[in-house]
Amino acid sequence: MSEHRRKPPQPQGGGRAAARRGQPGSSSGRRAAPRGATGSPSDSYGSSSYGSGSSAPGGEERPYGGRAEARRAAQRGTRRRGADAGPGGRRGAPGGPNGPGRGRGRASTAPGKKRLIDYPRAGKYGWRRWTPSWKLVSGLFIGFLGSLVALVGVSYAMVSIPNENDAAKSQNNVYYWADGKQMVATGTGVNRQNVSIDQIPDAMQWAVISAENKSFYQDSGVDPMGILRAVANMARGGQTQGGSTITQQYVKNTYLSQQQTLTRKFKEMFISIKVGTKLDKRQILQGYLNTSYFGRGAYGIQAAAQTYYGKDAVDLTPSQCAVLAALLKGPTYFDPAGNADLDQSATQKANTQRSQARWKWILEQMHNDHHLSDADYQKAIAQYPMPDGRKAAKGMTGQISYLADTAKKYVLAHSDITEAQFDQGGYQIHTTFQKDKVNKLAEAVKKIQKERLDPKHRDLDKYVQFGAASVKPKDGAIVALYGGDGYENGHFTNNADTSGVPVGSTWKPFVLAAAMQYGTYRSDGQGISPLSKYNGNDHLKVLNQDGSPVLKKDGSVFYQRNESDHKWGYITLRKAMEQSINTPFVQLGMDVGMSKVRDVAQASGILKDSFSTLNPSFAIGTSTPSAIRMADAYSTFAASGEHADPYSVTEVKKDGQELQGFDKPKVTPAMPENVANNVTDVLQNVIQNGTGQNAKALGRTAAGKTGTTDSNKSAWFVGYTQQLSTSVAMFRENPKDHELLSMNGTAGVASIHGGDIPTSVWTEYMKVALKGDNDPGFPDATEIGKVQDEAGAPSPTPSVTITPSQTPGDSPSPTPSDTTLSPSPSASQSCNGWGWKCDTTGGTDTGGTDGGTSPTPTVTDTSGTGGSTKGNGNGGIFAGPTG
Repeated sequence: MSEHRRKPPQPQGGGRAAARRGQPGSSSGRRAAPRGATGSPSDSYGSSSYGSGSSAPGGEERPYGGRAEARRAAQRGTRRRGADAGPGGRRGAPGGPNGPGRGRGRASTAPGKKRLIDYPRAGKYGWRRWTPSWKLVSGLFIGFLGSLVALVGVSYAMVSIPNENDAAKSQNNVYYWADGKQMVATGTGVNRQNVSIDQIPDAMQWAVISAENKSFYQDSGVDPMGILRAVANMARGGQTQGGSTITQQYVKNTYLSQQQTLTRKFKEMFISIKVGTKLDKRQILQGYLNTSYFGRGAYGIQAAAQTYYGKDAVDLTPSQCAVLAALLKGPTYFDPAGNADLDQSATQKANTQRSQARWKWILEQMHNDHHLSDADYQKAIAQYPMPDGRKAAKGMTGQISYLADTAKKYVLAHSDITEAQFDQGGYQIHTTFQKDKVNKLAEAVKKIQKERLDPKHRDLDKYVQFGAASVKPKDGAIVALYGGDGYENGHFTNNADTSGVPVGSTWKPFVLAAAMQYGTYRSDGQGISPLSKYNGNDHLKVLNQDGSPVLKKDGSVFYQRNESDHKWGYITLRKAMEQSINTPFVQLGMDVGMSKVRDVAQASGILKDSFSTLNPSFAIGTSTPSAIRMADAYSTFAASGEHADPYSVTEVKKDGQELQGFDKPKVTPAMPENVANNVTDVLQNVIQNGTGQNAKALGRTAAGKTGTTDSNKSAWFVGYTQQLSTSVAMFRENPKDHELLSMNGTAGVASIHGGDIPTSVWTEYMKVALKGDNDPGFPDATEIGKVQDEAGAPSPTPSVTITPSQTPGDSPSPTPSDTTLSPSPSASQSCNGWGWKCDTTGGTDTGGTDGGTSPTPTVTDTSGTGGSTKGNGNGGIFAGPTG
């Protein structure tokens, strides 16, 4: 037998203990007999005098049963006891317990501390080591179920049953002026009263059940599938409404916030389960109807009956019950009075149609569910019971109602607060409104109304309305507005923040700004000068950029009209703005591109929802922004091209905590500084020598533009100084269908123009609003762009006649001559006849001189607008995403 196969000699003088300690010199030098040969039990296999890992005589370490086994032992980090092989590392040595020539193979693991969870599994290798045992799987499953049951039990025990009387408590919302003084405290506490189920008509109960939850009397109060649908909707980023039973809605009304979250849905489920087990169905239905929001600040069926029909709930008819049940779908969209101040689609007309459709459907459902007899159904559906109109709440009178309306709209647009939550009260709203300016604006409107209008003796003076707003340039704060005659007089539409009234020629500055910024298709991208000439004659063919005529829908050629047939010939854009002539700006808009005009207006603060179609008339004011937005957009010119979104709220608090989302809007560049300054220079000339001359009575440097629309249905003036930008709109409206009416003949004159009554209101207000302030003027405008005349314009003549001339009979009253080189100078500038601002007026018509005087200041334009219905919201301050 080779040497390395021999068994080491037994230790001497120390026995096995010494051998285990590896004492040197303990070997006798004799070769030991094979294990088991002596017959001693101690020599049997597995009872080695030294274990694996102990030191053999001579300091040699006892080897494992094989290299693979050694690696495994090292990886496991466990201590092996007993040998894995026979003497010399052989497996299955003769004479062992396993029979001659056979060993046990691999070593056995010594018993250790038992783990609670045997994972990864001990004694297993490869994929078996990572495969959990059936005991582990079943144990974890049972533990999970037990924990879930315990969680449900604890959650069920912790929630309490809602109390409808607690939900009836509400607080005032308090509004503050810009100086911190209280403006008004208004709330819904007085518009809420709980009633017992016996005082709620059966028709009202069944109307709600048929429309909202047909299985109400059979279900457990929780709709698991509805909750799953809501969770799925949330995962997709959609709305979660539509998955709640009446019980869940009652819980939400009394306990929970209106936030659509997964946590709220599960909390709602637990409370609903407890409510379903502790309260009977009639109690739940009573609570639901006493806590639901019906709009107009009315919480509960009793308040709703009083608000909409002026009677107690017990006296409601089945038909009226169906109308009120329809409101639960969403009062913003189903109140026939309309809520366009909150959403542009919630007009009076649209809401009435929605309400009537759902009212009819609810009655049909009640009939189909056998809750209305045939006779009662026929009686109920015979005629739609139109609810009463809105009524002014306590303190909501005069302009206060419109100020609070504007602030409320801003709060809802800049937070996740719902209208129902807001109307519950408890909010402190600090606004930008300055009391003295608000009062002065209202006084200016009333003064001019009294002086010029007489609705008692002139039918054409009836239904005239005003809207106005005043905004701080470089800031955006709305300091004053005029919304109408007041809620107490039945006027619930905020005219300062409404749309549907075309702005006419007040839109032309945006066309000029686009031309100076982007140029025309003929200027190679270079901005053009306001001294560029365009044809100002009446009834002109409008051309596309390729030279082809613009066609109407019927294929005929489109011709643009002016208000008069005066032959202006080719005149500068500065002169065309001064006299508010349509044809030059329509063709200029085509040459620049209406999309660029739109972009400039939008950058200045006009909401895209208020834009009209980008056809030729877009250039002369067919769009319908609100008075607030027009004042804000013109403030961009006043601020040398810098713009800030209009805002009306600076801070909102609830329970002493300031709410987020009401930081001051950032000021951003909307157009190049010199473009804005040149627009201002041109608009100064409008006041000094053009259609806005009535504003000269202000007695300080100002710029502005007049506007009048098709059929004289609206008239505007928008003007500004560096401190304040103010817009004034005037229009007539049919109170029944809200269609705009012509103002021809109003105030005893042939037609109303922007340079007349609106300018007078503007001037009267600005006098007192700016009283005591200095007159900083405006930054000087420097020469801009290239002179790029309209295609077909005659070449300049080498000599110019400076002598003024008159053409009698062309104008009803004389105004400054058009025929000199001198443009009408601004308040702070004069022209020497050759400066870049000088306007060679009078024009040429195919090369000829057409002298003559300008029309009177009231000769403004008709924009050719086709819009005649005044709506709300579309173009308002906060419509769409803003505000």
